[in-house]
Order: sequence, then structure tokens, then C-alpha cells
Amino acid sequence: MRTPLLLSAVAALLLTLPASAAEPPALAHVRAAAEAMGGEARLRALTGLRLRGVGHWNLLEQSERPTPPFLVMYEQFEEVRDLRRGRLSQKSESRGMVMDEWKGVTMLLADGVAAADFQGKWRPLGAAQLQDMQERLAFAPEHVLLAALDARDLRTQADTVMQEVPHHVVAFHQDRASVRLFINARTGLPTAVETVDAHPEDPFWSVWGDVRTVLSFQAWTLESGGLRYPRHWEWARNGQPHHSVTVTAVTVDPPLADADFAVADEVKQGFEARRARKLDEAPVVRPEAPPVEVAPGVVQLPGARNVALVAQDDGVVVVEGPLASGYSARVMDEAAKRFPGMKVKAVVSTSDAWPHIGGLREYVARGIPVYVLDLNRALVERLVAAPRTVVPDALARKPRAAKLQVVDARRVLGTGKNRLEIVPVRTETGERMLFAWLPEHRLLYTSDLVQPQPDGTFFNVQQVDETVEVAAREKLPVSQVFGMHLKPTDWSALTTAVDKVRKP
Repeated sequence: MRTPLLLSAVAALLLTLPASAAEPPALAHVRAAAEAMGGEARLRALTGLRLRGVGHWNLLEQSERPTPPFLVMYEQFEEVRDLRRGRLSQKSESRGMVMDEWKGVTMLLADGVAAADFQGKWRPLGAAQLQDMQERLAFAPEHVLLAALDARDLRTQADTVMQEVPHHVVAFHQDRASVRLFINARTGLPTAVETVDAHPEDPFWSVWGDVRTVLSFQAWTLESGGLRYPRHWEWARNGQPHHSVTVTAVTVDPPLADADFAVADEVKQGFEARRARKLDEAPVVRPEAPPVEVAPGVVQLPGARNVALVAQDDGVVVVEGPLASGYSARVMDEAAKRFPGMKVKAVVSTSDAWPHIGGLREYVARGIPVYVLDLNRALVERLVAAPRTVVPDALARKPRAAKLQVVDARRVLGTGKNRLEIVPVRTETGERMLFAWLPEHRLLYTSDLVQPQPDGTFFNVQQVDETVEVAAREKLPVSQVFGMHLKPTDWSALTTAVDKVRKP
């Protein structure tokens, strides 16, 4: 009988080999990465880190176009990470185009609660900020390697070349997120962490369903106690550069005080209340802001985001499809209540701002035509095609083609007293917006271009001036305006604001 002898020989051989030679390749790659960072024991023994640095955010959604160059917000920060208890304290100051001076905020993650100190007062944050802060800890190099070592589904993928250097690739899951680690095959150090996850409570990133985030590391330095740590971090989301930081100082195992992570009970209670609110369940009608009949058959729903209903002879036109699919479903329910027996015949999407388009997929799922500016066609097509495997919606569950109506010139929609004329704005800041003009009521829907501020002034009078210019260019005798963030307002308020700035 040779089989038992053969098995015994194999077993004896395995016992004589180093442990790394007998373990799965994925585990060996991650152990090598941990060793390159200072050793698994050193990583597991870390109690905390204090980081100081500078950086910038690319304002992907708030820039003039969906392609570079992007507007930038600069930051300087100091953060303390309690690695044993998963706590994070982050003090930062930001400055950018509309912030002439540095403005500071302290954000705190402790005991599953996210809170922020604005101007000396602690306030609860919500589920979106909680997810962001938890990810900042979970996918940092000092944690992600240990998570990979502890993952039950750790596995290898095909080696690849990244930044012209060969890399090993391993994959696993961290809670709901799919994770891939790219490990330099020559140095053993991790070069990047790629995650795919949904951000269902974030009004910006929820729009894109399964979001692919790549966090890259470079500029490794030897720190106190033998820890190697990257001094430069880059985040990219869905292929676009999103966030960049340079760490200027690292303190390993700093003293940690519970007082620095304390959250008041009322803030905890406020956080739980905010976390319970789901973006997909945001109210369309709120008691404090009831619907407004702007003109006969024209209703503004000032809910979480303003939506307008325009009743025409053959159906209702919805102006804007914001936020989320569930929000759009409730808008259509409200339209059915207000205009019984009338179908929703179309939705007009007036901007490339992500919250403006977040609910369009529900209209596509129901086969309703979507009117979009020619410049926004590719963006909306990308929205419709975006994978949603983590948090599926109606369109993901039952895909269908979008009925896109591309607007490249002034266009009439409907007939009768409530006919709409869709007008491409074509100005500097309104390049990717549409106006909706109701000539019988001398009523102009201004998309995002006119935004009031609490003190009664308007944000960025340049945009208000462009609105006045479009009315003159298109020969629109406007009496009132309303918009995504604007209640019905007399036209004279806009011209007065522009004249005030134009005066010497």
C-alpha cells in the first residue's frame, strides 16, 4: 500500500517547510505587506496615531463641468485615531472660492456616533458622515492589512501592473464593501486599496449606486517603533481624483484621553434620530413647508428638494427628478392626488448637479420620457447604466432603456395655458442648465441659478445676472421666478440685486 506512505511523506515535507510556504498565497502576500510595514505584531500592538497634514478636495459635483479641471477646497487638519476602540477625532480648517477665511470644524466618531463642533456647539451628524469616518479608519494602512488577515474570504486575484510596477492583488469583504488590496511585488508595501460600496444616505454619492473608491499610498517613512507609514494619500472615486492629503507629522501611540472622545447624551440622541432618516424616504410634503400653487395647475412641492408639477391637457409634467428613486415615487403619488386621473407624461431635468438627477431612475423604470439638456445626456446615460448591486432600486431589479428627449434648442412641451417652453441657459455658470418658461403666467423656473440666502441676498450674484441676461436674450417678459431652492419670487428682486452690485 503506497498511498499512506506517500501521504506521510507529504506531511513530513510540509512540517519541514516555513509556515509561509504552506499557507495560501493571499495570506502570504498580506503577511509580507504587514512585515514590510513593521510586522504584524507591531500593527496589532498599535493603540493610536496622531496625524497632522494639509490637503485638498476636488469638488467633483460643484464644478462647472463633470470633467477636470475641478474647483478645489483646501484643508489643514489634525486627527487622533484610537485604534483599539475605533474612535476618531478630526480637527480641520477649510478655505476655498466662496470661503475667504479659514473655517474650522471638529468632527468626532465615538461609540458608533458621528458628531461635529460648529462654532463651539456640538451637533449630531448623520449616517452619511458616520460611513465616511468609519471608512477613513477601516481602509487606512494600519487597519486594512489586519482586516485582510482576519477575513474569512481572503483570496488572490491575478497579478497586475500598477504605476509601472508589478503588484499582487488580494480580495476580501469588509462588512458590505468589496475590497481589493494592491501589494507591491518588490517591496511588499501596499500601494492601493480599492473598495466598491454604496453610499445610500449621501445626497451626492448615493446617486451613483455602487461607488468604486481607490485609496493610494506613497512617500513611506520609518516612524517611531519601527512602523512604516505613508505620508501621501490620494482618493479617487469612479475614476476621478477626489481627495488628496499630505501627512506632515506622525505620532505613534499618542496618549489618548476619554474626554477627547466624549459625546453628550443629547447629541447621541440627536444622532440616532438623524440616522433613522433615510434619504430614499425623504418627505415630499412637509408640515412646515406646504405645497404652493404658483399658478393655476402649477404646484411647487418644497420638500427635501423642490419639485414642480405642471398639469397640462394630456398629463402632468414633473420639473426635476431629485435625490432618490423613493423620492420620485412619492412625487408621482402626490401628482396623482392633486390631479386625479392624469398620468405623469414627462419629467424635465434642469441641471447636471447630482442631487438634481438622483431620482431620475424611477421615471426611467416606469417608462416615462426624461427631457435633458444635450450637454447632460452623457451624464444621465451614465446614471441610468450605473450598477446598483449593493442597494438595488426598481430599475436595477427590472432594467429597461431610458426614453431620453435631448434638448439642444428652445423647445415647447405641451399645449394650452400651462404649456412649457424649455430653454437651454448657455451661460458661464448656467452652461449645463435648462429654464422652464410658462408664457401664459409669465413664470420662469430658474433651476439652480437663483439661490436665496438667509439674510435675503442671493448667493453668487453672477448667476442672478446671467438669469436676467437669459430673459433678455430670449425675450421673456418675466413676472415671477421659482426654482429648485427658490420659492415664488418677484422678478424685481433679481433686477434690484443685480443693479446694486453693478453700481460703483
